[in-house]
Amino acid sequence: MTQNPDYEADRKAQPPDTSAEHASDSASLDPSRHRALAEARRADGDELGAVAHLIAAHTLNAYAAGAPNASTVNLCDVATGYFMKGDHGIAEYWYRLVLKLDPHVAVVCQNLAAILTVGGHVSEAAAYRERAYRIQRVFIEGSGAEQRRVLILCAAHTAGNVPFDALLPSTLCCRIKYAIDYTDDEEDQQLPAYDLVFNAIGDADIAAPLSGRLARFVSRCARPVLNPPDAIARTQRHRTASLFDELPDVQVAPCVRSEVAPASRSALDALLAAGGIDFPVLARPAATHGGDGLTLCESLAALESWRSAQTEVCYLTAFRDYRSADGFYRKYRIIFVDREPFPYHLAISPHWMVHYYSADMEQHPWKLEEERRFLDNPQAVFGEQVMSAIAAIGKRLDLDYGGIDFTVLPGGQVLVFEANATMLAHFERETGALAHKNPYVQRIVDAFERMMSRHHAT
Repeated sequence: MTQNPDYEADRKAQPPDTSAEHASDSASLDPSRHRALAEARRADGDELGAVAHLIAAHTLNAYAAGAPNASTVNLCDVATGYFMKGDHGIAEYWYRLVLKLDPHVAVVCQNLAAILTVGGHVSEAAAYRERAYRIQRVFIEGSGAEQRRVLILCAAHTAGNVPFDALLPSTLCCRIKYAIDYTDDEEDQQLPAYDLVFNAIGDADIAAPLSGRLARFVSRCARPVLNPPDAIARTQRHRTASLFDELPDVQVAPCVRSEVAPASRSALDALLAAGGIDFPVLARPAATHGGDGLTLCESLAALESWRSAQTEVCYLTAFRDYRSADGFYRKYRIIFVDREPFPYHLAISPHWMVHYYSADMEQHPWKLEEERRFLDNPQAVFGEQVMSAIAAIGKRLDLDYGGIDFTVLPGGQVLVFEANATMLAHFERETGALAHKNPYVQRIVDAFERMMSRHHAT
């Protein structure tokens, strides 16, 4: 990520074409400097950059003159345009300029937090996120009069929300995002009108401290609520085995929740024994996804060392070697929409920690071909036994939107790694190597839309 030397001199240097224009704080507030930079950008063939600096010059002049209609809206749009393109360094520069003129623009603080998080500046990102939601708790995207109005319950202070951009495109519905963890009960009565609610707080560990607040909201809500909080609560990792207990052809590795670091090695050993867990053990902090903090501990000594370094709640899970006969590990993802299964992806890796982005799927045509077969016809790939088990999992999970990551063992059993609502489904670039996945993502989105239509009609 390209950073802004204006803001912090010891961060990585910017590319030569932007370092001059970000030379000093006073320069960023000088309209004449921006007009000069607009001419320079136009001479370089960067028409977008030229327009951005002209907008900055106009905005700065309006604020300097005390114009009653002075606004950062256009400048904010410039920053967001770069943000959406992935030009985070330039976006950060413009967002910071917006905040110099108006420090109370919540969406700017939100997006700066996102940029800083990607750049690894976690504490500063947290500060901007806190600032954003102290300013504003309701964010409305989309304004078409005929659009369905969906209230999205979000946890603002941390991760753990269901990724909903593909499911709820702002071009087709009005998204009313409600940061409920920053609100009082009274604010529920001040919300704009909405047709239904999607509870996007999909991580049960994030939702647990908010359980009372969420229950009160639901009890007073007169609209349908998708993914109600009580359904989310059942999906904590250490409850997955009991959730799917006695389902034919379904296996879940034993898992225990460690609230605090055990007082001794014998106490840790006893915790594992009580959960029926042998080594190796997978250890991970609670409320994490994507393998963050996930560690394979081969011995009690290794696990004790790992756990003693953690201050948060953790999960300890028995490791199952699920390698296929060809030596590769396969992790499938099925998305459930209204309990109906839809294939989303298959990642194939030589390493036990399988993630799509690290499996080099794009570099191996045979992997993509195997994924295509799964996406096109999972019934043909798995057979009736496995598909019946998957259908039973969807019914038992009982979420309006959720999913499972799993593999299939040699005997035809489904080994579930995790089952919850926080499953990402997103479109790929139309010109990219993974564009073949988009029709299958569209099936998920269409099913979600049909489900909303049914609930909206009731």
